[in-house]
Parts: sequence; C-alpha cells; structure tokens
Amino acid sequence: MNTNHLFTIFCFILAITFGANAQNSGNYQRLKLGKQFFELHNVTGEVIKFQGKKVLKIERDLKALPFDPNNIEATVDEPHYARLVDLEDFENGTIEVKMYSQLQDPAPYPGIAGFIGVYFRIAEDDTGFEGIYVRPKVGRVSNQKHRNHAVQYISYPHAKFDMLRKSDPGKYESSAPVALNEWITMRIEVNGETAEMFVNDLKYSSFIVDKMLGKTQKGSIGLYVDIGTIGYFKDLKVTKRTLKTQKGTGEKVNDI
Repeated sequence: MNTNHLFTIFCFILAITFGANAQNSGNYQRLKLGKQFFELHNVTGEVIKFQGKKVLKIERDLKALPFDPNNIEATVDEPHYARLVDLEDFENGTIEVKMYSQLQDPAPYPGIAGFIGVYFRIAEDDTGFEGIYVRPKVGRVSNQKHRNHAVQYISYPHAKFDMLRKSDPGKYESSAPVALNEWITMRIEVNGETAEMFVNDLKYSSFIVDKMLGKTQKGSIGLYVDIGTIGYFKDLKVTKRTLKTQKGTGEKVNDI
C-alpha cells in the first residue's frame, strides 16, 4: 500500500471521528455530548475532556454577534447559547446543569464577570425566551452591593438586565454563593409565571422570579454565556411537569 493511499484512509477516519461529535444543521453547527445534541447559536463550541470528563465548552461568537461597549443594552443578553436539540416544548418543570466559568484572558471588555447560565422557553426563531444566569466574579466579594448582582433574570427581547435594573432595582437580581473556576450546580424550577433558582444542592432557593415577563409560553432550552466567558457544561437534566397549583406561605408580607 502506497503512502498516498494510507494518507487518504487516515483523512477518512478523521472525518468520521469528527463527524460523530460535530454536525451542521442548516446554518447551525451541532455538537454531541453523551446522548444529547446541542445546536450553536452565536457561540463557538467544542466537546472536550475537562478535569477528566467530557464537557461542552462554549464562548460567545463576537464575529457572528458583535458586542458594543458603548451600547451595552442592545448587545448583551442576546441569542448566544447552545440549544438542546429535540426539546421544543418545555413549559414547566426542572432544568439542572453543572457549569464552570472562566474569564477570557485578555479580557475583551473590562466589565466581564463570568456570565453563565440557562435560557428556557426559547422560541423556535429566537425571538423570545426567559433566562437566569450568574455573575460568578461577584458571588463572594466582600461588598454586599456587588454580591447582590450575582444572579440575574432576563426576558428577551424587551427586559434585559439594564432595563430591569433601572425599572425595578433589586427585583430581578440577587446574591448567590458562586465563584469563578469551580463547578456550579444550577437548578431552575419553572412553574407557570414563576421560576426559582437553586445553587449547589442548597435546600432552599437563592432566587425567585414571582412573575416572569416573557410572552413565550413554551420552547427550547439553551446553555448561555456572554462576553468574556469561557463556559463549560455537563450533566444537563431536564424534567417536564404539568402546572402545579401554587401554595401560599401562610404569611402576608408587606413592605419591610
């Protein structure tokens, strides 16, 4: 067998191996992690071995979706995420994932904070979704004002972080004991208009959205990163449930 023939076989094997983990679907690249496929929307990504286990690594694609530091509100909290394939009807239930946030070096923007989290109820055409994400850089800083920005709820396209921070300061943000360069377990319980976020197997939620603002009632689930974040994800679990009747706490709380 000559050298050229061997080289042709080698290239063919490489193509098959790569194709098992990465495919193109329409205009979106698909990656396979375990039994799950993910479709990359305005992020770059690959499946790699990280700390001994295969994970999905993604970063925001600034060529596909540019960032403007002079127009932050318009260029963050956009459709940049990895969509879980073959689940287009999530409405109520549980989303749980392990995620790990690193900062890009050099930083593309001074205000990066390790933005990482989950989008859900994503419309098929990306025109609407709900999202909860964390800023691990400020999760344990010795400044309570900054800690209070560790968790963020958004509703695309009309209720991004900057607008919510101005219209309802403190209502759609919270603190959580998260940090960069360590695994964070995020669990989101979605039920009708409410969403609760639990971190790192804590018994009680760190954050609750008592009335979500989006118009999309059901849709897909996505793994999110934003400017300056290298995000690693593994062990995504999704459980769909029917709407639960809300039970009151038994106490009426007025302004305090």
